[in-house]
Amino acid sequence: MSDYKHPYRDTEFVLDQLIGFDALCEAAKLEGINMELAATVVEEAGKLGAGVLAPLNWEGDQKGAHINEQGVQQTPGFKEAYDQMVEGGWLSLNAPEEFGGQGLPKVLASAVNEIWHSSNMAFALCPLLSQGATEALAHHGSDELKATYLPKLVSGEWTGTMNLTEPDAGSDLAAVKTKAIPEGDAYRISGTKIFITWGDHQMTDNIVHLVLARLPDAPAGVKGISLFVVPKFLLDENGETTDQRNGAVALSLEHKLGIHGSPTCVMEFDNAVGYLVGEANNGLSHMFTMMNDARQGVGVQGLSITERAYQHALQYAKDRIQGTLRDGSRIAIIEHPDVRRMLMTMKSTSEAMRALCLVASAELDYARMVGGDNAATHMARAELLTPIVKGWCTELSVEMTSLGVQVHGGMGFIEETGAAQHFRDSRILPIYEGTNAIQALDLIGRKTLSNGGEVLTGLLTEMQTAVETAKAAAAIPAAAIAQFEAAVATAFECRDYILAGAKENKALAGSVAMNMLMQLGYTVGAWLMVESAGKAKAKLDAGEGDPEFLNAKLATAQFFCEHLLPRQASHAITLKAGTDSIMAISNDQF
Repeated sequence: MSDYKHPYRDTEFVLDQLIGFDALCEAAKLEGINMELAATVVEEAGKLGAGVLAPLNWEGDQKGAHINEQGVQQTPGFKEAYDQMVEGGWLSLNAPEEFGGQGLPKVLASAVNEIWHSSNMAFALCPLLSQGATEALAHHGSDELKATYLPKLVSGEWTGTMNLTEPDAGSDLAAVKTKAIPEGDAYRISGTKIFITWGDHQMTDNIVHLVLARLPDAPAGVKGISLFVVPKFLLDENGETTDQRNGAVALSLEHKLGIHGSPTCVMEFDNAVGYLVGEANNGLSHMFTMMNDARQGVGVQGLSITERAYQHALQYAKDRIQGTLRDGSRIAIIEHPDVRRMLMTMKSTSEAMRALCLVASAELDYARMVGGDNAATHMARAELLTPIVKGWCTELSVEMTSLGVQVHGGMGFIEETGAAQHFRDSRILPIYEGTNAIQALDLIGRKTLSNGGEVLTGLLTEMQTAVETAKAAAAIPAAAIAQFEAAVATAFECRDYILAGAKENKALAGSVAMNMLMQLGYTVGAWLMVESAGKAKAKLDAGEGDPEFLNAKLATAQFFCEHLLPRQASHAITLKAGTDSIMAISNDQF
């Protein structure tokens, strides 16, 4: 169950061939940071993931976290693994150098995050939340808050959490009731928060909670929410942890379908000392800095669990002997065409996901690290891709991990094989950090309708150009390229339908949003697979690289276009059916 090995060659291929990592680093003026270093980082991270984190994955699932009088106790072995990550500097890769980070591109950190989440997703949620807290404080915290909290968060000495929703709120953060009462330079925070990932543990000597709460004179709704830092233990005048416990306590742990090694806490804030982050009543927008970072991170989780399930299924398919040929010899099930269909579905999907996740991360690097005249364009592209990364990758992760169970046959339904764990773990991904319906509404509303489809049009136009490039390269059969061309044309049609109809039909956007997200997901995935095929063929023609790996890239691109991309047409047909049948019956008729 711990035989994970990171597919570093595909990661390096995407970094080098699709993103142009060397060019990115040169544009960002990152001296000494190049593709050679990136390859080393990925390979070394793979060793830690395979050797330390992956063997604890089953342990976390079976034993998980528990709570007692001393608070939440993490899975045995997790603290030692976390300490190794801290000692290796793995938690500071793309954090700001001024606070002890290494200042590496986010795209490289995303590649490494795939390793952590493939190895042990429940464990890796802890540093993922810390990265998000770091982002929020770095962008919106005062100089004093940054100096106090960021060095310890960046190093991993402390971990971070995100406290948004409450029992009566769910996804509707306008319903947040937690109170913040001013007291000198600080505030007293009181309220209950739920679904708090890694809200308590014993792996570090402090935990930094970012909490949404309302000031006494705050306006109603989302415009009256502020953001606060609330440490688990209070600090002394030097910013060091004391033994004085703050009023922030985990009351209980949720009993979940999966990710058992990740403690999901009900947190009680009882007159806890907190400090305002950024502007009063502007906390939700400040928190979105953390949430958007986390949403791309959850998309990476969808990729990660798909890759892990694929590797698990692949090994079983090679080992499981079932079936007899005419000459009497017995064969492994990987020889069966339908098993190969499932494995190719998982493999090609994971490659498309990887390309999408890393390309989206690179857009953030170009916006933030390179800057310049094109910074706004790159940020707009990153923001457009983020809901697709989160939504499409996680929707497919549930399907792909289910296929992993199917490859195992009846044994996949037996917990001891480990295949079911990946399926159970994946099911949270379309839900947290904003359900996929929220991602779809964000894509169709803030990312499309709000700008008249301008940013989406830019992406679709770039894909149109890629169609002609693919025809000239002829890396995959013409019929497969034709599928891609048709998908791009269909995406334009969907854009036009939505822009024309949304003004007149208020229910349209919400009714068709998920189909828009999925149609674009398959189309963007195909774009990056076709681009990858062209790059692979160019290397083959030049006699460069590993022919076996490069020819496999051609095969997976063809398979994706032939077997997965046609799904986009179904989503488009459903999208253009509009709202009539969705809104046709009353609530009582359901």
